[in-house]
Amino acid sequence: MKIALGADHAGFELKQQIKQHLASQPGVEIDDRGTVSNESVDYPDFAKEVGEDVVAKKADLGILVCGTGIGMSIAANKVPGGRAANVATVEEARLSREHNDANVLTLGARYLDEERASALIDIFLKTEFSGGRHARRVAKIAQLEGSPS
Repeated sequence: MKIALGADHAGFELKQQIKQHLASQPGVEIDDRGTVSNESVDYPDFAKEVGEDVVAKKADLGILVCGTGIGMSIAANKVPGGRAANVATVEEARLSREHNDANVLTLGARYLDEERASALIDIFLKTEFSGGRHARRVAKIAQLEGSPS
C-alpha cells in the first residue's frame, strides 16, 4: 500500500513520527510530499499535492497533518474526488473509511501525540469501505463536486 504523506510547519514533527511508524509496517510505501522543516509554509499546497496523488491513484491513501487538521481537511476536500476526514477518535477513523470511503486522513498535531496518531492511522489503513447503502451516498457526494466516484 502506498501512502502519500504531507504536513505544514505545525504538523512537521508529528509527520516525522508518523513516517517512522509507517516505515515499520510491512508492505507500506511512503511518498513524503513535505514539508521538510518547521519553517512556516502554506498548508493548502501540501493538501493539494497529497489529494491529487490519491485521486490520480499515485497513492492508495493520504495522510495530512497540520495544527488542528481542519485546514488540511478543508483544502484536501477541494480536490475533486478527495474525501478527507479530520479525525480524533478511533471510531471516527473507522467510520470515515467504512461509511464515507475517506481517502485522506487529516490529523491535528496540537491535539494528538504520536501514540494516538499511530492508533488512528492503523485503524484508518486497516478499515475497508463497506459499500452498500454507503456507496450510494459517496456517489452523491461525487455528484455534488462533478467528479467520478
